[in-house]
Amino acid sequence: MSRSLPTRRGLQALALVLATSYATILLYQAVAQRQWIDEVNLAEVSRSVIVEAPASRRIISEESPPVTPPVATATMAPYTTNLDDVFISVKTTKHYHHSRLPVIIATWFQFAKNQTWFFTDREDPYFQNQTNGHMIDTKCSSSHNRRALCCKMSVEFDRFLASNRKWFCHFDDDNYVNVPRLLKLLDNYNPREDWYLGKPSIPSPLEIVRQGPEPQRRPQKVKFWFATGGAGFCISRALALKMTPVAGGGKFITVGDKIRLPDDVTMGYIIEYLLKKNLTVVEQFHSHLEPMKFLNKDTFHEQVSFSYSKGSRDEWNILKIDGFDLKDDPKR
Repeated sequence: MSRSLPTRRGLQALALVLATSYATILLYQAVAQRQWIDEVNLAEVSRSVIVEAPASRRIISEESPPVTPPVATATMAPYTTNLDDVFISVKTTKHYHHSRLPVIIATWFQFAKNQTWFFTDREDPYFQNQTNGHMIDTKCSSSHNRRALCCKMSVEFDRFLASNRKWFCHFDDDNYVNVPRLLKLLDNYNPREDWYLGKPSIPSPLEIVRQGPEPQRRPQKVKFWFATGGAGFCISRALALKMTPVAGGGKFITVGDKIRLPDDVTMGYIIEYLLKKNLTVVEQFHSHLEPMKFLNKDTFHEQVSFSYSKGSRDEWNILKIDGFDLKDDPKR
């Protein structure tokens, strides 16, 4: 009796295993058949799927590789400078209102009427009307000494800061400014970075002697480059804001008095020496210190500024260019 009990239990266990195996086989066949049917149906559908493209239609067959969307990449667009991004200042004096301003007003001022301001030393209702209110009396001296020049530059700089524009571009009243080319030049530079753009008129950095720091105050040599004001120069707002503690609010005049040098040199001293920001040389700025006749007329359209001057023997330093004769267009 005790011997037959294990035998019966073994047979029951074997039967349970066989039943489980048979059920598993039936379930697998059902699932596999269903999956095979789905795959066949999907393959049949894929043969006739049509995908719309913007300019064509593509048929994707079952042999086509999987379609992967392109990876989106961000490309930084070059900075675009608009006229309203630029504050253009023109330094002049009452002595040159009638001899120099009409030429500017009749030519390049027409391209930037709302962006160009004339900084002078006398109220002038006639030219205030001609420029639509863009004459600014700086209350500075009308002389051409360094302090009078620094006084006007100080007013120019403060007016630019108050304008909230992105670029400060200074020119003299004997400059012709190629306004479209100026904007194209500024497209290459970000006004949120520190930029001092211009052209020196000397072959090496200017070297001056100034008093050293306390307590010894020993004289020390200082070297720096500066952009010639008579050719024009531009300063980004980012750099101008860094200059504000030193040059803003009339302090520019104080710095000029300290080193006893003119306005454009004082500007270079502040930027290159005090702030340690380098001048970026732009060859397309031109002053009356250059012989204009040697400029290649095939490159005139690429230049940012030109100038002119009259020599000691009544010889004009002007562009050599075809067009009107000297009687009609003496300053070219």
